[in-house]
Amino acid sequence: MLSCLLLVPACGDDAGGDEESSDASSSASSASSSSSSSESEGEGEASGESGDGDGDGDGDGLCADLFPADDIWCEDAQAKAKHPNSDTIIAWLESAGWGANDEFRIDFSFEVLEADASTPKRSFEATDAFFEPDCDYVEVPVPAVGVLEGEDGYECTSDGDCHLIVVARNENRLYEMWRANIVNDTFYGGCLAVWDLTQTYPEEGRGDGCTSADAAGFPITPLLFTADEVASGDIGHAIRFILPNDNIRHFIYTRPATHSTGPTAGPAEAPPYGVHLRLKTDFDMTRLPNEGARTVARALQDYGMFLADGGQIALTARSDRYSTAKWDGLLGTHDLVGIRPEDFEVVDWGPDLDWGEVSCEREPLGSPP
Repeated sequence: MLSCLLLVPACGDDAGGDEESSDASSSASSASSSSSSSESEGEGEASGESGDGDGDGDGDGLCADLFPADDIWCEDAQAKAKHPNSDTIIAWLESAGWGANDEFRIDFSFEVLEADASTPKRSFEATDAFFEPDCDYVEVPVPAVGVLEGEDGYECTSDGDCHLIVVARNENRLYEMWRANIVNDTFYGGCLAVWDLTQTYPEEGRGDGCTSADAAGFPITPLLFTADEVASGDIGHAIRFILPNDNIRHFIYTRPATHSTGPTAGPAEAPPYGVHLRLKTDFDMTRLPNEGARTVARALQDYGMFLADGGQIALTARSDRYSTAKWDGLLGTHDLVGIRPEDFEVVDWGPDLDWGEVSCEREPLGSPP
């Protein structure tokens, strides 16, 4: 087993608060699961955003149009107990603030591509952002037309997180890669997490102590909300959010997270990786500027948001590159800045877990040569 822990942030981590930037996260780079101390474009069909459901969590028997309807990301947050330390955690976060100049902003840079049986698969050269046994090593379907997170194509020119996300429904697989980079004929890849779309994952996800393409060990895609969902007036799942590393409790995570990272630096009062926040039911929706913002807020009440990664811009949405609805006139990056940490409470998912006391143990799909 390869044990690796980087005690400094990844390139771009906590970098700036520019509304056009990606989440600049610590992602898997900040850590494999050690407990020691811690081409060109492929041939084939055009890509597109995976189809959005009708917004009701289980309208098609699916959670967020991907996983079985009983998956964690579509559970009713209001039905769960409030964490006994909720008031302390929320008070600390209210003082520390969100990232991006303490504004509750939205990142629209993520894309989810669609593959089918005709999409060519490509092997990749694992980089130092690939960790074993956390990450999977298999060929990845790469549509002919597509983009990485925050990029205009498949080349990672920004030195950002450059997530490559591909849904292959013909295989019932979700491929999520952190730090992907395709240059001419060479495909470089960081941590690849392959998710089985037929499986209802337990709280331990792909394995306790294991990271994924996101630092907390979560899948990214089911937590991204889309322009089509917002336009429909209903987001039927929880939402991904991030915080600066200094505002995340050091080395601690809580279910359903499976992982933390070295760069976290928050005290005992800070929220841990995996924390599940739900917007209070008495939140005054008139504080928000438009119906798009209120649609997101209702999802934050019904399903909440999970702390998935480290970075600056709090909430994560998909781009509208392939969606029917467009973000322009629907929802802007600053439309939720009226929401404060004190408007949330913490959902109780059980005890805190110490990442320094656990090692990732799982059977990965494949291994680099």
